[in-house]
Amino acid sequence: MRQFDVIVIGGGPAGLAAGLAAHKKGASVLLIEREARLGGILKQCIHDGFGLVRFEEKLSGPEYAERFVDEFFGAKIAHLTLTFVTKIAQMDSGFFVSVVNREGLADIRAKALILATGCRERTAKQVQIHGTRPAGVFTAGTAQHYVNLLGQMPARRCVVLGSGDIGLIMARRLTLEGAEVLGVFEAKSTPSGLTRNLHQCLYDYDIPLYLSHTVTRVFGDGRVEGVEIARVDERMRPIAGTEYRVDCDALILSVGLIPENELAEGLGVQMDPRTRGPVCDGQYMTSVPGVFSCGNALHVNDLVDYVSESGEAAGEAAAAFSGRDRTLIPLRAGENMLYLVPQTLDLQSEAQTAVLFFRSGGDLQNSRLCMKIDGKIVFEKKYAFLRPPEMERLVMDFSQYALSQGSEVVFDIETPEERG
Repeated sequence: MRQFDVIVIGGGPAGLAAGLAAHKKGASVLLIEREARLGGILKQCIHDGFGLVRFEEKLSGPEYAERFVDEFFGAKIAHLTLTFVTKIAQMDSGFFVSVVNREGLADIRAKALILATGCRERTAKQVQIHGTRPAGVFTAGTAQHYVNLLGQMPARRCVVLGSGDIGLIMARRLTLEGAEVLGVFEAKSTPSGLTRNLHQCLYDYDIPLYLSHTVTRVFGDGRVEGVEIARVDERMRPIAGTEYRVDCDALILSVGLIPENELAEGLGVQMDPRTRGPVCDGQYMTSVPGVFSCGNALHVNDLVDYVSESGEAAGEAAAAFSGRDRTLIPLRAGENMLYLVPQTLDLQSEAQTAVLFFRSGGDLQNSRLCMKIDGKIVFEKKYAFLRPPEMERLVMDFSQYALSQGSEVVFDIETPEERG
């Protein structure tokens, strides 16, 4: 049986960064990827905007991934492609990972695991769109795969449902390839994508955005012939009598991403209902000792630079994993926050500096982030503007605060109205 110090599951930007970081710390590493090539979703993201934080350059997705892939191959780190993990069993001395690939079945042993499994897109079924199942209903990622990798046009006259970033990017991409994008329809009252993508992908190309609207029905048998649009109320429920039909040959869905954590759940990892990813500490270790999570499997990031950053931190921590006891205290997100990562802090860790990621629960102006310990404000940071689609990053040194087991640590955002 093959044995490694660290097994990384997932060969996208998080997994590559994690594998490299663990290798640099002297650990023996095996990376497992289910696709034929490393790089994850970045292989089909030919638009630019990647690497602005990490490399201070404007790279395309493949260019960003290539830098890590080249370094990974140069380090001669063991890896398996076209390989699927079928089972993970936890043992006293580590983990047994069962895989299947072209060579057959195999069991591999590791002291620590890093789950870098990414996320998947919600489908039409998951947003309860009625009608038949004709050809022409695509997730934005599938449409991107057709256009950017296969060189095929999935639509000539289409509607985009959802204003997430990949939907905005595909609205622009399809327009550039000659398709007519009739509009981007968003059930929320505010856009879901980054401000820069709203301007660069919609406003610059005169693609209309309809807020508080959704698709309620698909028409067509063999192929999409049209969709039914309706206005929605404040609870995003369709308003009767507002329906109208839009003729089109495709519906592109950009209705959210779901972190892929079936493997984590199978191991009994505690999950955060806000992020739909594992609960982790400042070193990205989950509630199961020796199991780490990073990238979009942990929470959906808006910049790949931060995906790589979390992968590196998880890789270094996994390489140093010794099985020691932890003293965890919760870091709680308040009512005005959508979520906070990490959700716990290990008081026994030598590294008391943690990188926090959070999103606000709504569009907030002139607000401030507050950290309270046992009800007392000990830290504040002002923000001129916060939006849920735009993730915030904050480095916190917890060593300067008197924390102990039982301390109640709460992060929340206070608005001018709440401050009086």
